[in-house]
Amino acid sequence: MLMNPMSYQPQLDLLPEEDAGPDEEVRTQVWGLLTTLYPQTEMTERRQENRYPFPYLVHLSPVAEDGVTLQGEPLVVVGKHLSERGLGFYHPKPIPHRRMVVSLETAGGQWLGFLIDLNWCRFTQQGWYESGGRFLQAVLSPVASSE
Repeated sequence: MLMNPMSYQPQLDLLPEEDAGPDEEVRTQVWGLLTTLYPQTEMTERRQENRYPFPYLVHLSPVAEDGVTLQGEPLVVVGKHLSERGLGFYHPKPIPHRRMVVSLETAGGQWLGFLIDLNWCRFTQQGWYESGGRFLQAVLSPVASSE
């Protein structure tokens, strides 16, 4: 069961009690936000593999039914989570494609490519979309070949 982090109520009071200058006010408000977003609760993870935060730009290139031939305009999205089996990301518009090549840049500037099956999407409260899918196989990144 996925829960919206904004719907949680803080269960642990981490707010500092002292009232100081403007810096303390900033700290107090930031801690208020953090305790709302990340309450101290035991959450059961339903996935078997670990997910890692992946806040990086990701290139998506649509492919034809054969899973190889590039088809359509590529787009750039913002990564959310990465696991051994797949990727979750944010994007501002609906994506009409089911199969795409995901290109991820390594710290050394190399590009890795994966054929992905996009199998879920949801509209967020902020007006963006959150989507994700499962990696099907490693492929040549179209970004690497275009450089």
